[in-house]
Amino acid sequence: MVSSSTPAVVIAAPASGSGKTTVATGLIGALRSSGSSVAPFKVGPDYIDPGYHGLAAGRPGRNLDTVLVGTDRVGPLYNHGTAGCDIAVVEGVMGLFDGKIDEANAQASAEGSTAQVASILGAPVVLVIDARGHSQSLAAVLHGFATYDASVRIGGVILNRVGSARHEQVLRHACDKVGIPVLGVVPRLAELEVPSRHLGLIPAAEHGAAAVAAVDAMSELIATHVDLDAVRTLATSTVSEASWDPAVEVGDHRASRPVVAMAGGPAFTFGYAEHRELLVAAGADVQVFDPLEDELPSGAAALVLPGGFPEEHAVDLASNTVLLQQVRDLAGGGAPIHAECAGLLYLARSLDGHEMAGVIGVDAQFGKKLTLGYREAVALGDSSLFEAGSRVAGHEFHRTSLVSESADGHVGAWGWRPWDGGTKREGFVRGGVHASYLHTHPAGQPTSIARFVDAARG
Repeated sequence: MVSSSTPAVVIAAPASGSGKTTVATGLIGALRSSGSSVAPFKVGPDYIDPGYHGLAAGRPGRNLDTVLVGTDRVGPLYNHGTAGCDIAVVEGVMGLFDGKIDEANAQASAEGSTAQVASILGAPVVLVIDARGHSQSLAAVLHGFATYDASVRIGGVILNRVGSARHEQVLRHACDKVGIPVLGVVPRLAELEVPSRHLGLIPAAEHGAAAVAAVDAMSELIATHVDLDAVRTLATSTVSEASWDPAVEVGDHRASRPVVAMAGGPAFTFGYAEHRELLVAAGADVQVFDPLEDELPSGAAALVLPGGFPEEHAVDLASNTVLLQQVRDLAGGGAPIHAECAGLLYLARSLDGHEMAGVIGVDAQFGKKLTLGYREAVALGDSSLFEAGSRVAGHEFHRTSLVSESADGHVGAWGWRPWDGGTKREGFVRGGVHASYLHTHPAGQPTSIARFVDAARG
C-alpha cells in the first residue's frame, strides 16, 4: 500500500561547521513545541546527530544513506520513519553536494550527498549560512548553489551567527538579489555550543541532562529567530513508494524466538533503529543491556555489540568482570556475536591497557589518526552474518587502532581496495563471532539479520 508522503525540509549548508545540527535540532524541537509531530532524519552514516534529533522530536532519529542502503530504499525508509507525522526535518551531511568521493566526478551531486537525498525525496533545501565573513558576495555563493544541480531546489536560507542588525540587512539584500527567501536570522550565541569529542558531539545518551538542556536551548533559539510557518509552508515531498517493512525484508519467521542481547548504555550508542526492528521481524526477542553495569540477559543465545565510545569507558567496562566472562563463554560456545567498531574493541584482549573480553587475541589503543570513509567490501569467509563473497557497502569512523590486525585462529571478515589501489584485510571471523571496524546499515543488508537470528536458533 502506498502511503501519502509527509512534507519535508532538508537542512543543508555550503560546508561543514555552518551550524546545521543546531538549526536542525532546534527546528525539530521548535516545530514539536508548536504542535507538530516531527520525523527527524540525518543524511549519511552519522550516529551522533540523530540522538539529539530524537531528544528534540520524542521519537527515534533515523538515517538516510544512499551508499549504505541503496537509492531504492531511501524513499521507503523515509515513509517508514514519517508514519503518523506532520512534517519531517532532514539534516544534511557536510556540504550540500559532498558525499562519497568519486575520482571520475561523474555527477554533480556525489553519491550519499545531501543533494542526492533531497532530490530523491523531492524536498526543498534550506541552506544554513555561517554569516561570519559574508557580505554582498553571499549572492554569488547562493547563485552557485541554486544553479549547480537542476534536480535540487534551494527553497530558503537561514542566516546563522549574524553579528549585527546592519550585517543582517546587507545579507538580506544579497539573498534578495538571487530571489532566495530568508526564513530566519540567528545571532551569534556561543553558549549554545554542545561539548564535543574526537568523533564529533558527545552522544546525547552520554551527555544526559546536559543534552536535554542543550536541545531545549536550541529549540528556543530557533523558535525565536526562524519563521516556523514559512518552514511549514515550504515543506514538501514527492516520495511515492510503499513504506519500508522489516517483516517483508527478512521474510516470515515463526520458529522459536531466541534471545538476542544488544549492548546499549553510554559506551555503545552507535546504532540504527532499523537494526532492532529487523531483528524482531526475523523472530528475535531483543533485550538491551548496559555492559558498564549489567550482566548478560538471561537465556541470551546471541549478542550484538554496536559502535560507540568504549575508550571513554574502558575502566568501567573492564571492572564488569562477570559480564566479560559471560561473553567469553558465549563466544566459546559458538553463539553468533555481531561486533562493530566498539564491539570489536570490547572483544579484544585489551583496550588502552585495560582488560577486555579477550575473545580475539589482539590489543587496541586510542590514537590521533582518524580513519574515516565509505568502503566497498567483500566477505572473505562464511560467518553468522554473511556468506563468503557477499558484497556490502560500509563505513569506518574511529580513532582507535589495533596493535596487530591478525589473531591466531581467526580469518578476516572483510577485504577491500583502498583509494590508493592496494588491498586491505580487516576484521575477524571465528565460530559465531563476526567482529570488524566496518559499520554496515542492516536495512541495506537485511538477509544478514535473518541469517544471524537463524544462527541464534541453533
